[in-house]
Amino acid sequence: MNCYQAIREDKPGQVLLLVLLILLIYVPVATLVLPVEHPLQLGVFSAALLGKYLCFAILAITVDLVWGYLGILSLGHGAFFALGGYAMGMYLMRQIGDRGVYGNPELPDFMVFLDWQELPWYWLGMDWLPVALIMVVLAPAALAFVVGALAFRSRVTGVYLSIITQAMTYALMLAFFRNEMGFGGNNGLTDFKDIAGFSLREDTTRIALFSLSAFMLAVTYILCRWMMSTRLGRLSCAIRDEESRVRFIGYDVDKTKLWLFVVSAALAGVAGALYVPQVGIINPGEFSPLNSIELVIWVAVGGRGTLYGAVIGAVFVNYGKTVLTGVLPDSWLFVLGALFVLVTLYLPQGLVSLFRRRHSQ
Repeated sequence: MNCYQAIREDKPGQVLLLVLLILLIYVPVATLVLPVEHPLQLGVFSAALLGKYLCFAILAITVDLVWGYLGILSLGHGAFFALGGYAMGMYLMRQIGDRGVYGNPELPDFMVFLDWQELPWYWLGMDWLPVALIMVVLAPAALAFVVGALAFRSRVTGVYLSIITQAMTYALMLAFFRNEMGFGGNNGLTDFKDIAGFSLREDTTRIALFSLSAFMLAVTYILCRWMMSTRLGRLSCAIRDEESRVRFIGYDVDKTKLWLFVVSAALAGVAGALYVPQVGIINPGEFSPLNSIELVIWVAVGGRGTLYGAVIGAVFVNYGKTVLTGVLPDSWLFVLGALFVLVTLYLPQGLVSLFRRRHSQ
């Protein structure tokens, strides 16, 4: 089945793509064209916040790809997201040049402060956008390949695999907190100036990043929907439901798992790369295991195994987080936990089940 057929038969997906198309038209016009007093005018801050939600939606799709369709409950996708973000952050730091606090044209400010004499070898070439974009995909994909190959070959499944992925992201968080790693330590990478020659402080640049996020969300959805509508998708669901039986009839389960795990990690890295220039910072906190657990909650709330449900869950939960942390900042984690419990008990198929029931009536 080709991409066109896959989307044509996917009515909720068509609605999602239509909404993204509307946003691609509305947000730039409402932000850059309409006057401030116009009722439909949208501020740049709101547009950037929406762009952040779209990055989270891409990340949620990658989690749903391996959890909803393959049955792998990964608690480490936050690490893949953060690695993509750090790759983009390294490029943005190199673009600062001599405009930093210390005026060093080669070394970022934190390296000058720590009395580093030269760039580490893994920073070389990161001032070129093509190299940075390659690393955005390659770094998380390589990590996923190593972890996945070792785990799947050893037949590690279920909660044990979840623990391994969570331990991976926790270990990376501890490593990136260390100053000698060369990634800014506790403060991370920040104070970005330009991207591809365009100032990040310009409204047009920020809206362009939003538009790129919306476009990449559409591309990610179409790609994943197409993969899951092919034989690969049917095989993935079979592995999720009866892995031992699929092995018995001769399919290479380990390679299928590894392939999808690596693809989802690479797409998570893309989400991280889009996220960093819009929020203006990347630090080791993005590796926090709690972040990876939140990703799973987004997918569960929206609807596991649907892809579009992951998008709904990511936007819904993060919008609620934005509102509640502004009103009751200390209550968000309790609300998030209660939401997960309620959805698990009363909406095991997520929020999308409400739409399905209404449509079937």
